[in-house]
Amino acid sequence: MIDLFLVIPRHFTLTRHKRVDFDTSMEKEPLMRNGDAGAGDIVIVGAGIAGLATALGLHRLGIRSIVLESSGQLRMTGSAFGTWTNAWVALDALGIGDTLRAQHVRHIGLVTNSTVLGIQTSDVPSYGEHRCLKRKVILETLANELPTGTIRFKSKVISMEDAGCFKLLRLADGSFITAKAVIGCDGVNSQVATWLGFEKPAFAGRTAVRGYVDFEGGHGFDPKVFLFSGKGVRYGLAPCDDTCLYWFYSFTPSNHEEGIEEGPRKAKQFVLNNMGNVSDKVRNVIVKTNLDDVYVSPLRYRKPWEILLGNITKDNVCIAGDAFHPMTPELAQGACAALEDAVVLARCLGEALTRGSELKPSKEEEYEQITAGLQKYAQERKWRAADLVTTAYMLGLIQQSNFQLIRLMRDKVLSRHLAKMVVKKSTFKCGDLKTA
Repeated sequence: MIDLFLVIPRHFTLTRHKRVDFDTSMEKEPLMRNGDAGAGDIVIVGAGIAGLATALGLHRLGIRSIVLESSGQLRMTGSAFGTWTNAWVALDALGIGDTLRAQHVRHIGLVTNSTVLGIQTSDVPSYGEHRCLKRKVILETLANELPTGTIRFKSKVISMEDAGCFKLLRLADGSFITAKAVIGCDGVNSQVATWLGFEKPAFAGRTAVRGYVDFEGGHGFDPKVFLFSGKGVRYGLAPCDDTCLYWFYSFTPSNHEEGIEEGPRKAKQFVLNNMGNVSDKVRNVIVKTNLDDVYVSPLRYRKPWEILLGNITKDNVCIAGDAFHPMTPELAQGACAALEDAVVLARCLGEALTRGSELKPSKEEEYEQITAGLQKYAQERKWRAADLVTTAYMLGLIQQSNFQLIRLMRDKVLSRHLAKMVVKKSTFKCGDLKTA
């Protein structure tokens, strides 16, 4: 394991907030208790992969939750993502693995290439199970498995404060919800993480362009993951099925590359101009991508010492997914880790809430049960999360290095080892929703 304590700031401190206003532009009127909706539910903030998977895990255990999503529909930004063996263990635990397998091709290998030398540097057989999932398909599959009314769209949380054994959430429309637990699955810029005392995720110094393309007559690529490393860039592509391909391109921006984030047209042209020595077949994937299917975003990550020393949970509040451990994409483990979080979190809450007397617990007893369950979840997940964040970051530094010696070592010596490291991190098993 890479040393996670390379740099731990001495000034690192944690703060506790009695009330945090998530949207400071809103007028701060007194919180009214009339019209309380969903009183006493477990509330999940964010209807992304982590949020919906957590809700489904709880549902499978007979535990009710509601999911608050600020937008008016499921968010499809991102188009697709890789899922390794560890993600499929989680998806099987949630009961949707086979449904998704039927719609996505299984990859049989991992191929690495040097765009400097113009050669293939390794071809490693796939260990375990890897597929590239369409984001739209997995979100809709998760949502369809939930009871009607679980997801509440246009429900933006603007503040949260203590209310005895509960948390009081105020929404942008003026309504509020009393929650017996709050699970923040609200992404990289998580407001729940801010409430817990975390800093904003750090910029990794790299930017990613992502795309998705559908070849009506078939794309003609083998069912493998193809990775390319060059002078300060790293990119790759992977089939979702026989016609659809997902691709990504990450680079270290400089002054002369300003404006790339302004829109997909400039980003697409930048990628085409900086692919290096690759085949026309690979280049054509970018050419055929519609501008509406090109996305640009800076890469951010949670510093590993913050994960280890910070409050992943506090009282009856916790975080999961990108809100917990945003990471750079070199391991393709962001969504996989979010699915792991969902299964472990649902299991820990299920064990805590069903332990003890058959009599209905008091508010105070249930609060203690939830707190204990969330603490167990945090202990189980923090080392795994810190390891993934650290390894992904270090891989990115090596794979995108612009230093000649490091590039030479990467292309001639380390390529096969680095590919195996990516596969190795996918062997983790989060377990089932219920313990034996």
